[in-house]
Amino acid sequence: MRSAVTRRLSTDVLVVGAGLAGLYAALRSAHHRREVVLVTKGALQASNSFWAQGGIAAAVDLDDDPRLHVEDTLAAGDGLCDRAAVEVLCYDGVGRLYDMEALGIVFDRDLHGAPALGLEGAHRRRRVLHVGGSESGRRMAEPLIARVLADPRITVLEHTAVLALAASDGVCGGVHADGPDGPVLVEAGATILATGGACALWERTTNPPGATGDGIALAWAAGAAVADLEFVQFHPTALAAGTPRDGFLLSEALRGEGATLVRDDGSPVMAGAHPQGDLAPRDVVARAIDAELRAGRPVYLSAEHLDGGRVAARFPNLVEALAGVGLELPGGRIPVAPAAHYLMGGVHTDLDGRTTVDGLYACGEVACTGVHGANRLASNSLLECFVFAHRAADHAAFHPGSGTVDGAAPPAGEGGGPAPADLRRRMWLDCGLERDAAGLTDLIAWLDEQPDGPAVTVARLVSTAALRREESRGGHFRRDFPERDPRQAHRIVLTPERVS
Repeated sequence: MRSAVTRRLSTDVLVVGAGLAGLYAALRSAHHRREVVLVTKGALQASNSFWAQGGIAAAVDLDDDPRLHVEDTLAAGDGLCDRAAVEVLCYDGVGRLYDMEALGIVFDRDLHGAPALGLEGAHRRRRVLHVGGSESGRRMAEPLIARVLADPRITVLEHTAVLALAASDGVCGGVHADGPDGPVLVEAGATILATGGACALWERTTNPPGATGDGIALAWAAGAAVADLEFVQFHPTALAAGTPRDGFLLSEALRGEGATLVRDDGSPVMAGAHPQGDLAPRDVVARAIDAELRAGRPVYLSAEHLDGGRVAARFPNLVEALAGVGLELPGGRIPVAPAAHYLMGGVHTDLDGRTTVDGLYACGEVACTGVHGANRLASNSLLECFVFAHRAADHAAFHPGSGTVDGAAPPAGEGGGPAPADLRRRMWLDCGLERDAAGLTDLIAWLDEQPDGPAVTVARLVSTAALRREESRGGHFRRDFPERDPRQAHRIVLTPERVS
């Protein structure tokens, strides 16, 4: 029988979320000899990171340089990246690769023993390292999970949903949660949110159902600022609607190895659309495919001309998954359509992961350092997990917050679950690849009538930011403001005081 009595735990560092950012933050905190509690609402193996295919970008090749990686990231970000954050990502990232290898992550190698580097959209160099072909997320998470479970300083609470931050008067001292044994209050000197993104709020998504922005909602309720939430990345190549695995991601690395986007007659979709063709920035490719689909023309990812053995060796899980639903890779054409994939915005942080609430940190997709700007460069997300989790853990270990839980009342009600189908449909129609004021205004009015919950809160914040940005830039396209406006080359930061 579940207990109605709230247990109390106390720790130096509390990490919420068990994706790559959360796992690494926990290990790094334990490295500093801090006691750590890691809380995850599912199993350790159920995070969004497990779904990642492409790999991790870093300038490690002889003809590459972090400076070039910085330039490519800034170009993809369409004028809104924080340059300091980008430089931290690209320069610190090389060092984080050595940390990852020391933790047991084994990157794929070529015949000469050098890292096997892939090419993805908007990169000018091959710089994407991968693990297990196109299973990078899972293969990177598994050794970290093993180390977390083996570390005596880390206590893991699985299947434990965080209901609210134990925060008041601008300070955070832990979380209120609910787990298999009933309610639990975890008091912590520092709390690190690593809960992932929110792209399961859209009808078509590459994300698992639990990616509904819980961490953003928790931080917002505690008074934290959020930023850049209007910028949503729609991946161009997910399995099209009507297929048995609608939304299943087809890694951009396929196009990096030569796969092409074609129409029924075999003509290339991206010819003349962008100088980089099929490897143009994701927002460009996604809108080009969407335009074809709206005109009634299906779009296919074709690897027919590629060596079948090489494709099977590089993308074994994709070949197997597609074969399971009657599709052939590389022998046939795969019907594709865009799907919500990554949220560039999140909880507003500095370069050490500090939010605007004392004692509260955030890293990974839940956070917004400004590193991605208006459009994330492919495979920078996994690098972000390690670079900024490292910095957040280092700062949190030596700068505990001043908060206590004495004035923080426990929450009433249940935590959030998967987003309702009608919410996901409305987000896709009114806050999808293309938006306008009429649709966004109607969406916000509809959300205001829905029962409160994390999914509704985050959907309202995203649509509010999208309504405020009256231009088109990166992952944000307004039908009523289709041009980029240089006067709006600034970030939209929302605070609870400024949004009713």
